[in-house]
Amino acid sequence: MNYRILTSAARPLALGGLALAALTFPALAQETAEAAPEFATAADTAFIFNTLLFLIGGFLVMWMAAGFAMLEAGMVRTKNVSMQLLKNVVLYAIAGIMYWLIGYGLMYVDVSGYIGSFTSYSWPAAGTANEGDYSVASDWFFQMVFVATAASIVSGTLAERIKLWPFLAFVVVLTGFIYPIAGSWKWGGGWLDAMGFQDFAGSTLVHSVGGWAALAGAILLGARNGKFNSDGKVNPIPGSNMALATLGTFILWLGWFGFNGASQLAMGSNSDVSDISRIFANTNLAAAGGVVAALILTQILYKKVDITFVLNGALAGLVSITAEPLTPSPLMAIIIGAIGGIIVVFAVPMLDKLKIDDVVGAIPVHLIAGIWGTLAVPLTNSDASFGVQFIGIVAYAVFTLVASLIVWAILKATVGLRVSAEDEMNGLDLAEVGVEAYPEFIAVHGR
Repeated sequence: MNYRILTSAARPLALGGLALAALTFPALAQETAEAAPEFATAADTAFIFNTLLFLIGGFLVMWMAAGFAMLEAGMVRTKNVSMQLLKNVVLYAIAGIMYWLIGYGLMYVDVSGYIGSFTSYSWPAAGTANEGDYSVASDWFFQMVFVATAASIVSGTLAERIKLWPFLAFVVVLTGFIYPIAGSWKWGGGWLDAMGFQDFAGSTLVHSVGGWAALAGAILLGARNGKFNSDGKVNPIPGSNMALATLGTFILWLGWFGFNGASQLAMGSNSDVSDISRIFANTNLAAAGGVVAALILTQILYKKVDITFVLNGALAGLVSITAEPLTPSPLMAIIIGAIGGIIVVFAVPMLDKLKIDDVVGAIPVHLIAGIWGTLAVPLTNSDASFGVQFIGIVAYAVFTLVASLIVWAILKATVGLRVSAEDEMNGLDLAEVGVEAYPEFIAVHGR
């Protein structure tokens, strides 16, 4: 109401109303103050932000499953796209179930030095205030999505010739047993953690473990038909869709900010948030370094730029910085990532010479660049030593490679790993899935 235009007759009534409101206002104000909620304590605020970090970081890493699916769909031939998409959806589901059923317990519950407890994991009931620095379920969710990443690495390497069900059987063992036991040695407070081994977000624990498992499978599975001639000549087998491969790379790049950033494990203070920001910046610079290094090197070596090397250069840069994304300077982050990109360019033809068929280049990107990133940690982190880092790399290599070879060998001897030559020729979409990704295209153009 605008009191400036009140009539003279109305003014006494209005003034009386104001006086009455003034008399009653203190009581109303007191009631309002009593009803107002209390401010959260500093500890509760830190708890909330730490939990939020785990949840946001977790769903960013979960989105990397889509990145792997798109990358692999683009790097395989048209006749195998549905198979790769199916494997990536199912492996994520298996990883979640197995990590709840037994994996988390083996990795984090009462770790004796080399292994945790054979137990399923649970979290407090609904409406229960959680103890600690973050909610129990958020911690489980964040740790779980890392497991699926390791399994996705295996999927890409063995594409276009492995049967669906033996692959999924291996995923059960990898996500339920191999990865959690290995992870307990560092992140679960086991023997490597006691030695001072450093791996901030998993260059070795996640990426090299997935790479060693993939390498074991590739050795026992063999190369795709037509990949290598009897005289050793390599026949390139181009992927079907570089647009999908590029989309997958960008999705993985985005997800990596959750992968590395949330591995700070705390967002309840100024210094924690500042460190997370530094991790984001270094992660991005390392990927950029990998791209530029692969771009320039392929131009020099091949006189043309190969987009597949550039995409994998970005991923190798990301893997390389994952072991220590906090302590490097911006220039050092670029250098670490660039060396990862260089590794990819030289490692891919090296594998070809060894007649190891890696469809998407996962072994150079995740295994070899992961080793490099782990060895690079002492360059910027004074708490790490080259000797202990080397011990950790060798320990993970021996355990994962031997365990994976045993599992793959059992599967090969019992149910078989490889589809028939005819099924491989026709494509796994038709032979294993029954739903082709591009039926109209194949009907018109053939195989």
